[in-house]
Amino acid sequence: MEMGQLKKNQLLDVRIEDLTHDGSGVAKVDGYPLFIPNTLVGERAEIKIVKLNKKFGFGRLMELKEASKDRVEPPCPVYDKCGGCQLQHLSYAGQLEFKRHSVEQVMRRIGKIEAYVEPVLGMDHPFRYRNKSQVPVGTINGRIAAGFYQKRTHDIIDMDYCLIQDERSDKAVQAVRDVMELFQIEPYDEVRHKGFLRHIMTRVSRSTNELMLVLITRTEDFPFLAEVLDALKKRIDGLASVVQNVNPHKTNVIFGEKTRVLDGKERITDTIHGIQFAISAKSFYQVNPEQTEVLYAKALEAAGLTGEETVIDAYCGIGSISLCLAKRAKKVYGVEIVDAAIQDARRNAELNQLGNAIFETGKAEEVIPRWYKEGVKADVIVVDPPRKGCDEKLLETILAMKPKRVVYVSCEPSTLARDLRILEDGGYKAGSVQPVDMFPMTTHIENVVALERVDA
Repeated sequence: MEMGQLKKNQLLDVRIEDLTHDGSGVAKVDGYPLFIPNTLVGERAEIKIVKLNKKFGFGRLMELKEASKDRVEPPCPVYDKCGGCQLQHLSYAGQLEFKRHSVEQVMRRIGKIEAYVEPVLGMDHPFRYRNKSQVPVGTINGRIAAGFYQKRTHDIIDMDYCLIQDERSDKAVQAVRDVMELFQIEPYDEVRHKGFLRHIMTRVSRSTNELMLVLITRTEDFPFLAEVLDALKKRIDGLASVVQNVNPHKTNVIFGEKTRVLDGKERITDTIHGIQFAISAKSFYQVNPEQTEVLYAKALEAAGLTGEETVIDAYCGIGSISLCLAKRAKKVYGVEIVDAAIQDARRNAELNQLGNAIFETGKAEEVIPRWYKEGVKADVIVVDPPRKGCDEKLLETILAMKPKRVVYVSCEPSTLARDLRILEDGGYKAGSVQPVDMFPMTTHIENVVALERVDA
């Protein structure tokens, strides 16, 4: 059967053969792939065709005829509507194997790399792991709603709890909602661009139990401010910081330019591998602290430091990996394009009395070649780039600098595979790929790979 013989709204009985990187089932009808969310490998299902493209189509699950042994009942009551998680219907053991297999496929297909992919390092308790929550605020049937957006829409699903967020975040969001009701503070209406409160953001510290509450508002003028703060402090345990961020623009971007502390501290602190980090409202900080410990332990192991090395950390953020490296290296240079993150990194180096870490703002692909010209000889280069992977110029510089070892920390397997191919072609050999499950119940996966110079 070709695409021309398939029709929209047609019902089909199919067998699921594979999962895509975003967790949708794949069924093939005479070689033509159909992607069906909420289905698993091996399942037989009745599906309805919802969209047909030239090379592939999309279906909706209508009835499950034969279920996979890995299928579980999603514990979240709004899982079928919310876009936050994609894999709650797959057992946790099944999720880890799906992630390992998908990394392996990408390595072969994109990187033409036969590196061994280790079993994924997962969590003992893969729920309640997120230390940061960001929820939009709106109105449903005249009542204030706070929750996540429904899949592929901007309709808010009102929720009392989210099973992947820290419970303290849930309670704080509920407290804000109650206080808004109490003082009749208007939620933002994105269609009319009216109303006051746009988003509620929380950060919680695992090591100190401090909670930071960030209220993102459309206007700066805050109604009933003293009364609201008093009511929040009574309702939220461990409330160490209340911050207002003002975003007056009609935009999907959450944060505006202006931030002010309404009550308490500007920063809360958390600890990873014995290093303290001061976290402000806008700081980038890993959202799963338990698995961050695991990820960084693997990165440190891959770096193989003896205390004599000079290390460069490209894409260093607030210095979270840099400072862990600095405890074991002679000198660490960190570079990051976001100046506020570099200011945080310098502050964190001072906080931990690590004078052997130097941080500079700029593009890694511009700053590192300059350091190289200035005579900085790196024994180890660590890269932890955004999803788009390493800049081509940076990879060229790494190959020119010839460090003994490159440690690649990645949040996107496809760009990791692409960059590993370039590094291998340039004289490095990739060891095994170690996936770490930083985001259980979702399709995201982090990986750590050590590369050694072949002639080293």
